[in-house]
Amino acid sequence: MLDIKRIKEETAYVKERMIARGKDCSAEIDRILELDARRRAMIAETESLKAEQNRVSKTIPAMKKAGEDTAPVFARMKELSDKVKEDDEKLKEVEAEYNTLMLGLPNLADPDLAAGGKENNEPIRYFGEPHKFDFAPKHHVDLCTDLGLIDYDRGVKLAGSGYWMYKGMGARLEWALLNYFIDTHIADGYEFILPPHMLEYQCGVTAGQFPKFADEVYKIENPTDDRTHYMLPTAEAALASIYRGEILAESDLPKKLFSYTPCFRREAGSYRSDERGMVRGHQFNKVEMFQFTRPEDSDAAFEELVTKAENLVKGLGFHFRTVKLAAGDCSASMARTYDIEIQIPSMNGYKEVSSVSNARDYQARRGMIRFKREATGKPEFVHTLNGSGLATSRIFPAMVEQNQRADGSVVVPEVLRKYLGGIEVITKNTWVD
Repeated sequence: MLDIKRIKEETAYVKERMIARGKDCSAEIDRILELDARRRAMIAETESLKAEQNRVSKTIPAMKKAGEDTAPVFARMKELSDKVKEDDEKLKEVEAEYNTLMLGLPNLADPDLAAGGKENNEPIRYFGEPHKFDFAPKHHVDLCTDLGLIDYDRGVKLAGSGYWMYKGMGARLEWALLNYFIDTHIADGYEFILPPHMLEYQCGVTAGQFPKFADEVYKIENPTDDRTHYMLPTAEAALASIYRGEILAESDLPKKLFSYTPCFRREAGSYRSDERGMVRGHQFNKVEMFQFTRPEDSDAAFEELVTKAENLVKGLGFHFRTVKLAAGDCSASMARTYDIEIQIPSMNGYKEVSSVSNARDYQARRGMIRFKREATGKPEFVHTLNGSGLATSRIFPAMVEQNQRADGSVVVPEVLRKYLGGIEVITKNTWVD
């Protein structure tokens, strides 16, 4: 959520940064300013009426004691009470519209981001060289099927299109990737979190996913009461709410967390021929990094998260590029985002395997997450940052495609071998314990 004070004081700039996202929110912003002024006036009027109620009520005992007629006073009290109730109802309507519009505004994109959409994304660095083959390479679906790593047909039988089932060495290889990510984050001093996979609605509001994207998640209604949970689309939705409604000590910052979860998305799998397999799906595994920082520390935290994501990809031996997203390609909650993109040979291009983002104080305002500044004793909003560290659904196909050999076997990246009992090459006959 944006700061209403900033909207009022920098209205033209706020509108400009919205347009940079490709979204003209001028009408909504003007309406917000109108509602804010009306809301403040109504609150002041209601408080004045309540103050008069208190003054009038205090005169009643003295009037009774003096034998004076209190009927006019009680009539005035009822008049004031009715007016307060009427104004409270009107105020609720104004605040409901105001909050809906405020929650609907996206974050302000950082001023150094290019305007427009993905066509204006900027690759800022490359690592390694694109992979080349001296034989006709196989698609990851064919490799995984031939080697018995993934059963696509039975995944669909169990859950429908957009799902797959790891088995044997495929399951072990997937788990090795997750262990590699987890061990790296622990070594870097991040705290391991295993959150619930079903979350309450307010988690989505805090993360900035709701109300706008509420229809893009899997909802679960409780048959015994009126609660509705949703399956987390990313661990960010849980991690962003861990300290919701709390005031942290400045000395406790930064909070550096990471989490492993399956992620659940309603987006339909692509029907493009170059995206068959596990590049898109309704469920996938991901390790998510997250930080809560002081405002002045969030830029350094962002660079730290980008470097961590890059190092994970380097460790697997991939060629990749780091891309600075244009304002319109950043998600609604984020002020800036860098994507780490690798090549999946069969897809003839780059695919994102990590997004690292800085939300500034946008999520903290939605979730009332603050820290007490030691120098002033006053609470301030924290900054929140997140980054994939990493998701496996694109790492896995890139790994088997880039590491395939002419005989159909796949070389295991060196960093994963210790998790597989020293296995260096996966063949059709690789023993599965």
